[in-house]
Amino acid sequence: MSIDTETAARVAKLARIRVEDADLPALAQEFNTILGFIEQLREADVEGVEPMVSVTPMRLKRRDDTVTDGNMADRILANAPDAREGFFAVPKVME
Repeated sequence: MSIDTETAARVAKLARIRVEDADLPALAQEFNTILGFIEQLREADVEGVEPMVSVTPMRLKRRDDTVTDGNMADRILANAPDAREGFFAVPKVME
């Protein structure tokens, strides 16, 4: 796959990046270089290689997935500009 200057201009527009017309050929060449590298990666034989998150084997610490109220309602509501009856009070927005 090859990227021309018209496609590079479209990608720049979609990314909301202003690119001068004189710089479009260089941008298209950069895109082509990236796509060439991706093609090289596709040629690598990864048959039998398991996906991994890290190069060193590790297990993340786990905890029980339980729902709690946090037991901090008073501390959280202390930050509210207006709290009533254990809830955040907000101004009425509809009539």
